[in-house]
Amino acid sequence: MTTPTLLIVDDEKTTRDGLRAALEDRYDVFVAEDPKMAIELLEKDHFDVLLTDFRLPNQDGMNIIKRAKSLSRPPICILMTAYGSEELAVEAMKHGADDYIAKGRMQIEELELRISRHLRQRVLEVENVSLRQQLDSRFGMENIIGEAPAMREVLDVVQQVAPSRATVLLLGESGTGKEMIAKVIHRLSPRSQQPMVSVHCAALSATLLESELFGHEKGAFTGAHERRIGRFEQAQGGTLFLDEIGEIDASIQVKLLRFLGERTFERVGSNKTISADVRLVAATNRNLDEMVKAGTFREDLFFRLRVVEIRLPGLRERREDVPLLAQSFLQEFAAENGKSVNSFTSEAVDLLTRHDWPGNVRELRTAIEHAVVLCRGERISARDLPPSVRTRPEEAAALPVAAPVAVVENTLSVLENEKQLIIRALKESDGNRTLAAEKLGMSRRSLHRKLHRFQLDDF
Repeated sequence: MTTPTLLIVDDEKTTRDGLRAALEDRYDVFVAEDPKMAIELLEKDHFDVLLTDFRLPNQDGMNIIKRAKSLSRPPICILMTAYGSEELAVEAMKHGADDYIAKGRMQIEELELRISRHLRQRVLEVENVSLRQQLDSRFGMENIIGEAPAMREVLDVVQQVAPSRATVLLLGESGTGKEMIAKVIHRLSPRSQQPMVSVHCAALSATLLESELFGHEKGAFTGAHERRIGRFEQAQGGTLFLDEIGEIDASIQVKLLRFLGERTFERVGSNKTISADVRLVAATNRNLDEMVKAGTFREDLFFRLRVVEIRLPGLRERREDVPLLAQSFLQEFAAENGKSVNSFTSEAVDLLTRHDWPGNVRELRTAIEHAVVLCRGERISARDLPPSVRTRPEEAAALPVAAPVAVVENTLSVLENEKQLIIRALKESDGNRTLAAEKLGMSRRSLHRKLHRFQLDDF
């Protein structure tokens, strides 16, 4: 790993030399005795951290920070102020400084801690940006993570259907990401510049849902004091996402069926027919086939909705994606909470991969947030995970998931743990990739992709 570079700016030689002596074991330290020299160095080379005094000859340290922040790769800027000048320092932070420290009571340990924390935060931010760029370049779908065959099949269908006008029905358990997929379909469609409007059907009674969807005229019912524009009109030219479509009342089903056939509707309390150019994407965790047989959901509406049907797999059906999702959520919540957590222990990875995740991706996301908040170090261990994840059900041992590698060190990241698991599986299978894939609980195609990612193609 490259040693971080640090530029110290102070006109007092004893301060410069003292700080350099204290910090040069951990950083590649440069010094400048005046603003002119500091700016020349900043414009010549990239620095990870700028540590500058406020009071300097000719101009103050704030001017140096302003110049540093204007660079294409600005450093972390920490301002040193005289004791009692905190008010001035806070004002400086409003104009670009990342932190400040009072010289009169400055402890080297505290300074090192602050520099280290800012550098870790910078790494997390860069990793998050890199992750999103990788996902965009692979799928054109920000925030969608999926290497498992079941998920890649979903993403392939999404890319095919998104540019069309077809109505889409998303099926899957709660927490599998149906609303996120709906947003991706909208974002990849020709309607992306127009609004996407979402309605959670189960949250409203039949009367309120009708008004919510189609709008109403003033005086249409008690409490209708003014005209209301419904969600269909709000979504004009764009996409309307109806979540939990299986919960809608029979009367609303009739109106939806008419809209899907004619693309027209009337507001409640009006006879005026309104046309709407709206693409409909619906989602449910209910079994609509069974509801049709039971007579609680109209068969004709069901067929209208399922022009293209996409079933999202539960997380237990895509276990190989758990480490990737967990790492992504870790980075997100570490940055959000200002914590230096950056990896998982091998035991934690094993527990996460073996858990059945009845709440799917939503449950995993909550579990990682829980772990990040409770973690006291830089690695999430088993004790940081929620009790429901730490308790391993007896049947989990029978699942075709790779066991933790005994030689994997706790300091390794999730991806490095995964790499070591793959290497072990290949060794135990004498290089037979089909057997190794079975040991790891993934398809041979997925194993090939991971071998390429980890540069193990010749293994």
